[in-house]
Amino acid sequence: MAVELINPDGLPKPEVYRQMSIATGSRLVFLAGQVARDADGNPVGPGDLAAQTEQAYLNIGTAMAAAGGSFDDVAKLTVHVVDWSPEKFPLLGEGVARAAAKLGVDPVKPITLLSVAALGEPDLLVEVEAIAVLD
Repeated sequence: MAVELINPDGLPKPEVYRQMSIATGSRLVFLAGQVARDADGNPVGPGDLAAQTEQAYLNIGTAMAAAGGSFDDVAKLTVHVVDWSPEKFPLLGEGVARAAAKLGVDPVKPITLLSVAALGEPDLLVEVEAIAVLD
């Protein structure tokens, strides 16, 4: 695998993400932010952060398969959540866990979580972008 995920000594060791990924592949994949839309562009999970997060992660899995890889090849995620608050963490985690179960992967990656005022369309609650490395 082209991506090794670690929590180096001297940094906190969170359970829900890793501090660093070391990528050794030869092809970089930069994936646009994925949102709660199915293959036909229809909204998924209106008003439901867990359902929207699940769909965004599933879309990343679909895109990675098209590139010849999988979600396991993702080296870094950036998650944008509308009006983030710590109370939303369980819903975000639920969506990630459901997607991980469907994809059969460990979703723990280096991640940056950002609170945003709004996303590109008014019904969207979360957008997830990914950087991956393939051999």
